[in-house]
Amino acid sequence: MREWTVAGGLVTGPDGSLLLVRNQRRDGSLDWSPPGGVIEVREGESIVDGLTREVAEETGLTVTSWEGPLWCVETVAEDLGWRLSVEVHLATAWEGALVVGSDPDGIVVDARFFRPDECSSHLDGAHPWVCEPLAAWLAGQAEAVWRYRLEGDRPGEAKVTRLL
Repeated sequence: MREWTVAGGLVTGPDGSLLLVRNQRRDGSLDWSPPGGVIEVREGESIVDGLTREVAEETGLTVTSWEGPLWCVETVAEDLGWRLSVEVHLATAWEGALVVGSDPDGIVVDARFFRPDECSSHLDGAHPWVCEPLAAWLAGQAEAVWRYRLEGDRPGEAKVTRLL
């Protein structure tokens, strides 16, 4: 079973807006999410160091202080042979200017700050393990752990179930 550790960063603007990045996936589809990505924990990278690197690569912003994790996500897709662990942290201090185009993975194609009431419409189409915890956090109802299971052997057709 393949396992990934991913970190997501919530970066807020001075006006309370939230930074989202637009990702172009291998199949050509587009979705929005908070910045972040795979952390190379097996190579000795800490979650926070990896998250700081990912945010800088995707947005040009340098986060100098993090709080969290605010929540964690565990997603298992046994039929597809993978397990995903996610930690989401809040940037409490950052500097720099928003710049897109330096993502070495070539996934991030846009980045913008959105008012909290605009985030839901941009998260349509994102995986439930991305949009559900984020929507709860935006509504002040965040939970510490979110668990999901995917059933099916076709990624676009797998049934996603939240485990309570």
